[in-house]
Amino acid sequence: MKKIYGNSEMLSTFRSMVSSGRTAHTLLIYGEKGSGRKLAASYYTQLLLCEAPTPEGPCGRCPACRNTEHGAHPDVVYAERSGKLGGYSVDTARDIISDAFIKPNNNTGRKIYLFTDCHNVDIRTQNTLLKLIEEPPDYAYFIFTAESKAEFLPTVISRSVCLSTSLCTAEDTRAALADEGFSENDIQKAMECFHGNIGRCISYITDENVRKQVDLTKSLADSIIRKDEYALNVAFNAAGKERSDAREVLSLLDQLVRDAAVLGENKDAELIGCCRSCAEGLSALLTAGQAMRIHWRIERAWEAVEANVSIPLVLTALCAEIADIAGQ
Repeated sequence: MKKIYGNSEMLSTFRSMVSSGRTAHTLLIYGEKGSGRKLAASYYTQLLLCEAPTPEGPCGRCPACRNTEHGAHPDVVYAERSGKLGGYSVDTARDIISDAFIKPNNNTGRKIYLFTDCHNVDIRTQNTLLKLIEEPPDYAYFIFTAESKAEFLPTVISRSVCLSTSLCTAEDTRAALADEGFSENDIQKAMECFHGNIGRCISYITDENVRKQVDLTKSLADSIIRKDEYALNVAFNAAGKERSDAREVLSLLDQLVRDAAVLGENKDAELIGCCRSCAEGLSALLTAGQAMRIHWRIERAWEAVEANVSIPLVLTALCAEIADIAGQ
């Protein structure tokens, strides 16, 4: 199977679970986008179904490993998404409950259900699944991936083994991107934006839309630094009307604001944002208190977008709020 860089402690935990026979029936893998959540979920799935696991992990050669890697294993069920927000509905939960009592047909006698990229999962859906998670059939396993544990009810969290992904070292990130066949120039540019997040680095190199989002975020930061409210409004309008685009741009801007506050305390601090020079410019302009207030406004703006408020309206209001704070 494909080499996995980073998250070595998590992968070791998976191997220990399987080798000791103390496997987690409900697993919650959380961490930032691109940090390897789904890759870790796939690794654990392969490990559970592998017909000849090794001390290093799944063999990668048996039919179960090959079918899982290609998304074709009959006993690996990907929960169906529905609705405008692409979430998991109560009907999906009920379908999973019905299917969970149909025994698997494979050599390891296990069946895995995957709920990936969980965000704003309906409370009713979680409560519907709760009884099954509490008392699953011996052969059934449930894997959830999300950016944060906060997406889930405390009752679900308490019945899950929760593991967090982590970003890679610069050395591992370069090696992973080189393995993908990317040039040194592309690797350097990607790492300047997304550091040890391999998934986001790959997206930056391969997806023009991600590069546009980064450039737009830099334009937003530059407009704030110059205290140009008109340019800031134009840049926000360029974010478009798609919820996913707005979320990415708001997240990237929030990271720069965070970096600005950190640089105010330590000029040599390790940063998480997509542009160090932008963060330095914001740091020279904003006090820690101003940066925190902008952070709160960005969070509130995203909550409004999630509540289905008009995206252009939300961003226009955010523009005025940021301009007011930065101008003080």
